[in-house]
Amino acid sequence: QVQLVESGGGLVKPGGSLRLSCAASGFTFSSYVMSWYRQAPGEERELVADISGFGGSINYADSVKGRFTISRDNGKTTVYLQMNSLQPEDTAVYYCKVLAYGAAYWGQGTQVTVSS
Repeated sequence: QVQLVESGGGLVKPGGSLRLSCAASGFTFSSYVMSWYRQAPGEERELVADISGFGGSINYADSVKGRFTISRDNGKTTVYLQMNSLQPEDTAVYYCKVLAYGAAYWGQGTQVTVSS
């Protein structure tokens, strides 16, 4: 079965950095686009970034362009989100997602809190 497990969240000061990881299993990882989403309290879940199977196509939300970098290691079946210059408005639960076998699969999420 498809499983996605996020890690790497935490509390960081404004201007700081974090790297999130999402370990995937149960599907042919390199065949699928992987996405990072986030959801802040009281807000809708929003797309942060996505990356194609071999990394040739990458998209970012305007709010994170130039600060966040998505990458993947197909050998480790893991997708990463490097987050730099974090701001309080980046505070949210971050989720990875894959559309596979006609369904959307989500991880359990990892909390990122940016506060002084």
